[in-house]
Amino acid sequence: SRLSAPHSVADVLDRLKELGEKAGDGKVRLGDALEAMGHRAYGPFFIILPLIDISPIGGIPGLPTAMAVVMVLLAAQLVLGHEHMWLPAFLKKRGIAGRKLVTVANKMQPVGRRMDKWFHGRLSPLTKGPMIRFAGVAIILLCVTVPPLELLPFASTAPMLAILAFGIALLVRDGVLMLFACALALV
Repeated sequence: SRLSAPHSVADVLDRLKELGEKAGDGKVRLGDALEAMGHRAYGPFFIILPLIDISPIGGIPGLPTAMAVVMVLLAAQLVLGHEHMWLPAFLKKRGIAGRKLVTVANKMQPVGRRMDKWFHGRLSPLTKGPMIRFAGVAIILLCVTVPPLELLPFASTAPMLAILAFGIALLVRDGVLMLFACALALV
């Protein structure tokens, strides 16, 4: 486990790939990811979970709803101002096959590098204080739309894209992206 939280999308994906390679045929548990990303790093989880949903793995019935439940729990902690993330033991034990995680990380790496070039610290005051709580509320509302959307294949991608935008904005402290995420959430 690393002491510092990731500071870029590429860093998040590198850590995911590392976890997946270490697990091999076994599972990477949410608890392992929490340790690798840091207990204060909300942004990476609002990047990782939507990326998994957007990937072909997201087509597994029930998976988008399960990820939405985890994100509601994390977003609620964000709204309440908790500095450290907490997950119940039964969720920490849930996971995804290491090899699938490596595949997702590899496929998303070029996109992650592009995102890191585009998004970086603009209007950073918009990623602090009340905006963080607003982002948490928006993420919760977006997650509520996931279970009914899951009835249509890959329809949950729309709210997941908005959550992904919030996650990146929180990670790289980009206020312009935060505003875009807010607009995307409204749409």
